[in-house]
Amino acid sequence: MRFLFVHGTGVRRERHDRLFALVRERLTARFPDAAVDSCYWGDRFGATLGAGGRSVPGLKPAPGAAPDAPDEIDAIDAETAEWALLLADPLCELRVLAEAGWPAGAGGADDAADDDPFAMPGVQAAGIRVLATLAALPPAPPHPGDELGALLHGTGLAADFPAALDAAARSAEAARAAERATGDPQARELATALARAVAADALAAAGAEADCTGAERDRLVELLTTRLGGDARVPGARAAAFLGRLALRVTTQPLLNARRGSLTVGATPALGDILRYQARGHDLRQFLHARITAAPGPTVLIGHSLGGIALVDLLALAAARGEAVPGTELLVTVGSQAPFLYELGALTALEPGAKLPYGFPRWLNVYDRQDVLSYLAGPVFPGDPRITDHEIGSRQPFPACHSAYWKQDALYERIEQAVAEAEIG
Repeated sequence: MRFLFVHGTGVRRERHDRLFALVRERLTARFPDAAVDSCYWGDRFGATLGAGGRSVPGLKPAPGAAPDAPDEIDAIDAETAEWALLLADPLCELRVLAEAGWPAGAGGADDAADDDPFAMPGVQAAGIRVLATLAALPPAPPHPGDELGALLHGTGLAADFPAALDAAARSAEAARAAERATGDPQARELATALARAVAADALAAAGAEADCTGAERDRLVELLTTRLGGDARVPGARAAAFLGRLALRVTTQPLLNARRGSLTVGATPALGDILRYQARGHDLRQFLHARITAAPGPTVLIGHSLGGIALVDLLALAAARGEAVPGTELLVTVGSQAPFLYELGALTALEPGAKLPYGFPRWLNVYDRQDVLSYLAGPVFPGDPRITDHEIGSRQPFPACHSAYWKQDALYERIEQAVAEAEIG
């Protein structure tokens, strides 16, 4: 009996050698008479950046191109980061105004209480009037003939606009901020924060269905601010100043922009191997076929991640031709995406809904719930007695769990059980 290990995406020689040494040690301990081989394909069939990454903005400047001005990059990054934070929490600027209010001397509620002992009780704060104006806006989106209405309908935000209006108007954050905004300057800033909250809420709810540019978003905020009596040309200084710095620290977009080149290079082996296989998987499958048939006798194939995809494709294609791969008695996929690709219609060997062909071997599919790159095979091939799903829990988060299978005794125990059930000698 022979085991043939096929590694997964992103693995290159050094990583393969360490990983295979572990797998071979564990398998040999349970199957001392078995040959344990590996099929290393990373250097030959793995992805590389053929043009040195020249397609990646920010990795290398184009010949003759002037570098971007640092101030311009910082401004773009800051604005993008602020809106990323607003989309995650549309009320965040209102929360800052509600909790922090305005500094001494700015004419806010704290100053009114402390510095004006003759302030008339019962006089409505300017911020209360702004919030009342917001609550009075029609809940239905304006008619498309209106500029605001045309903008909402044209960006796909009309359906989510009423709920966004209501959420901002009824929020405790807006009520508290309105109470503290006693002066006109504070009321104008509150109007901007409310308009940004409504726009962010509508954008967040629409998600990928929104067709909204940055310019359209800014115009939406400007129109809403104007209707609330504010001045959209002057951004909300206090909340924006605080959250702008925070956004640059806690949101990912500025980091992605700054490190896009290095991140792309680092991700190329893992992501690129999958894309390359989808486009040119025939060569890898031929290589695997040659390695499997190079030695006689029953063979247990163990495929990790992309290695499992390639093995499922190879075995299914061969079986469909009536040419089952000689010697293959058991397929073990570990942390594999083959079932998911099958559901998507992206598995080379099988159309969605097609059954595994006669001649396909027994299939043990091992997954971990925490591993977002592992999927169930049994439910997408219902009633097929050849397929068994087996869950293993490494207690590690992703991505560590994607490679943690190989140190789990439970994996090798289940492989040993599957070998016995298949009566492979």
